[in-house]
Order: sequence, then C-alpha cells, then structure tokens
Amino acid sequence: MLADCTPWPADLAERYRRQGYWRGETFSGMLAERVARHSDRLAVVSDGRRWTYRDLAAEADRLARGFHALGIGRNDPVVVQLPNCVEFLAVLFALFRLGALPIFALPPHRQFEIGHFCRHAGAVAYVVADRHAGFDYRMLARDIKAAVPQLQHVLVLGEPGEFRALDDLPALRGELPPPPAADEVAFFQLSGGSTGTPKLIPRTHDDYLYSIRASAEICGLDGDSVFLCVIPAGHNFAMSSPGSLGTLYAGGTVVMCAHPSPDMALGWIERERVTLTALVPPLVPVWLDAIARVKPDLASLKQVLVGGARFDAETANRVVRELGVQLQQVFGMAEGLVNYTRLDDPPEVVLHTQGRPISPDDELRIVDDEDRPVAEGETGHLLTRGPYTIRGYYKTAEHNARAFTADGFYRTGDMVRRTPEGNLVVEGRAKDQINRGGEKIAAEEVEHQLLAHAGVMDCAVVAMPDAYLGEKSCAFVIRRDDELRAVDLIRFLRGCGLATYKIPDRIEFVDRFPKTGVGKISKKQLRLDIEARLAATAV
Repeated sequence: MLADCTPWPADLAERYRRQGYWRGETFSGMLAERVARHSDRLAVVSDGRRWTYRDLAAEADRLARGFHALGIGRNDPVVVQLPNCVEFLAVLFALFRLGALPIFALPPHRQFEIGHFCRHAGAVAYVVADRHAGFDYRMLARDIKAAVPQLQHVLVLGEPGEFRALDDLPALRGELPPPPAADEVAFFQLSGGSTGTPKLIPRTHDDYLYSIRASAEICGLDGDSVFLCVIPAGHNFAMSSPGSLGTLYAGGTVVMCAHPSPDMALGWIERERVTLTALVPPLVPVWLDAIARVKPDLASLKQVLVGGARFDAETANRVVRELGVQLQQVFGMAEGLVNYTRLDDPPEVVLHTQGRPISPDDELRIVDDEDRPVAEGETGHLLTRGPYTIRGYYKTAEHNARAFTADGFYRTGDMVRRTPEGNLVVEGRAKDQINRGGEKIAAEEVEHQLLAHAGVMDCAVVAMPDAYLGEKSCAFVIRRDDELRAVDLIRFLRGCGLATYKIPDRIEFVDRFPKTGVGKISKKQLRLDIEARLAATAV
C-alpha cells in the first residue's frame, strides 16, 4: 500500500479475496481483456469521435508511452480536470497502465482547490482541456504552475498555448515498465468533505473493480448497454455506479455528453439509442419538463439511475409514470459504500428508499450520538466498513482518527434508518456539509475563506432549502465594517479562486449568532432562521 494510506487489516483482506470480491484484477488488465473479447465493438462516443475498444486501448497506450517519456511513472500523482469526452477515458487508462495516480478534479474547481490537490499530493502533472463551458483552463494552469513549484508538466487537450498538447507527447523507445499490482492504489477520488478542503480518497484496483463489477451486475449491464454520461465524468457516481467504467467492464458503450442540459442529452439518446443514464435529483424535473415539451424518441431508454442527493418520492414516481422506464435509486459515497434499489424491487421500495448495499460483507451500524446502536427502524448515524470502503484518507492521520472508529468503521455523516427488509432511507446529514444539487460544500472551507476578509469579524455557513437544488448555501456574517456589502464578499471569494458552486447563494448580515448551551454557534438555529426568512418572503 502507498505510504500515508491505511491498508485493510490482513484478516479482512484475506476474507475479501477468499469470498471472491478481490480477484487480482487491474484496470490495465481489464481493458486488455475487453479488447481481446470484442476489439471492434464501440466503446466510447463523444462529439465527432467514435472509438472501438481497440481504438481506446491504442490511444491509452500512446498516451502511456508519452507520459512515461516525460518521466511520469509509478505512484506519481496527476491532477486530471477534463470535461466529458473520449479522451477522459484514454488518459485514465494510460495513467492506470503506468501505476501513476489520477486525482479527479471536477470542471468547476478553480485555483483554490486545484492548488490544494497539487500541493497536498505532490502532483507532478496537471491534465486539462484548453477551454470548456466558456472558461480557459490554460489561464488557471498558468496560475497553478506559478504557485506550485513541484508541478512539472501541464498537458492540454486542444490548443496548448504555452504548454504541451496531449496530441504532441514524445515517443517512447523501448518497453513500458510492468503494470501495477491489484492491491496498489489506482487513483484518488475527492471527499464531499464537511471539514476544510476535500480529502483525497485512495482507491485500489482490487476494491474499485469489485465495486464496478457488482454494480454492473446489479444494474443488469451487458454488451448491449449504452450508457449516457451527463454528470461530470470524474464524479464517483458517473464512473462506477455503474457509470462509464461499469459499462466498459460489461462490454457496453459509453456516450460522453459534454453538458447535462436536456437539449443536448436527449439528442444523444435518440442518435445513439442510449439504454441507461444517471442523473442527480435537480436534473430530473428539468429533463421531464423538456421531454414533455420536445417529445423525443426515447424508445431505447430502459433505465434511469438517480443519486447524489435525496430524491423525493413524487418526482421519482414521475420518472416511472412519464418515461415508462426502470428507476433505480442510488445512495453511495466516494469513500466506498454504494446502495441500490434492485431491478425486481416492488414500487414502494424503489420510490421510497435508497436501496441496500451491494456486498454481503458491507457492514453497517446505525448509532446514536454516543455510538450506541439505535432501535431497529429508528434514525441514527450511518457507520460502515467493507471490501470497497476505505480505511483512511490520504495523508490525514489526525482527521482519520475522527472520521473512522477504532475498529475501522467509516463515519459517513449520513442520518439513516433501515426498513425491515434491509433497505436504507436517508433522512439527512449530521456533518456540517451542504449538498447543492449533488455538489458537496464543506461549510468550514467557505467560512475559512470569508474570515480572511478584513471586514468580516465572524461568520457561519449553513444549508437553506431550495425547491430545485435541494439545498443552497447561506452565509451569516458579523461585520467589522458596516459598509461591507454582500457583493464585496462574493467578489472576494471569486478572487480567492473558490469554485463557483461553493460561493454562498445568500449572505445575511447579523449582529450576533445564536449559541448552544456550551457557547458554540448554533447552526441548527441559523438554519431555522433562514427557513423562516424564506417562508416569510414566499407569502
């Protein structure tokens, strides 16, 4: 195991191998096997590009050789920030082949987040598109390169500007080094985070391939499956539940859609005869309204997976009623645990629960504030461990002591209850985190940035309800300077390089904060306050 990562205990690792969860597979081996089985089958499609499995493997090999010629190799962290495109998968498999470690940054991340990933992991390279959604990532890369001395390479998909193009990598003479072993770390996902900046989540070939294999089986994927990837491809949900990697594991086809708007996505469904897609809850009513208006040919679409945030039963019922498809609810986390409603579950389970874990060896505890088990059917804190749930974040020993129990259970921060049939119902979050339409915001991270402004004496960031996104963020601020305006703080946060979705949707100036019995800021009361203000303005 990579240094500064927490391995599974030897007895559990042996059990997971004995039970057949960990089969010694690697991602480079997976791709080679798929090419051997069906090299001419269509693997991935995006704007103007249609690659077979042979094409994908050939491009991954070219990139791996080019990366290796640049000196990128085993255990070298590489920040990957690409939009949904065929090249995303080629870059992944190239880095997997070398044993380099992709860090999956998301398109909205800016200097604050990217700089943190590069410094914390010691990244040697940063892979970006030239432009996407009106933003020039080369300008961001310039700032990152200046701020992070150890970053050696910026590699650009498209016009490289002052950097090197992915299409212009040096040619490697000789053989590539041996591929990594299955028990080695394959990449880093990002935590949703309730404290500070996102933590890095080390996932191994063994554990992640089990997760995608089991997910593909539960979701019924096969060689005829065509998966439309509309949420950011680097999201854990989009990659593995069952996602693009689960689809490739099953021998199906991945369609990369650069933007989740129904105008673009529905066209892909018609043209490529898409059979399944994955959405976050805020996208669902937008899609349903567009489908009712446009009336596209969706005869091929059989399955819609919804996850990333709480999904209300009324909208869930609309999916089934208006589209006539199989709905699967998904509740998971980049740290590991994934739950699905099953294809043969009755409607009441599909509409009203978030399903059950994928593995017989997923261990769940639902406990009270003192870590005591709650009564069956009662709501409590969800703790978990299992064959694909990490035992610790990367390089965060102090945080790990709080985030994991002494016997290795991960404290998810979710409040859940379990039905008599074993399905989970997510009731909310216990951690100080805001779920803005599936994008997780750590309140502490935003508060830290706000407190750096000279005009801010104190602040507290909380969730407020929103009909479309589920939650938005509200910052309560005590000013040092009465002339300070909300727009000043928004400009300041943008200047800090904070991702746009993390900037508070609303700022309320107050003279004092409500306090708990022990003198801490009562965020519960602040949430009630903003709910009351919203209700008053809605009347």
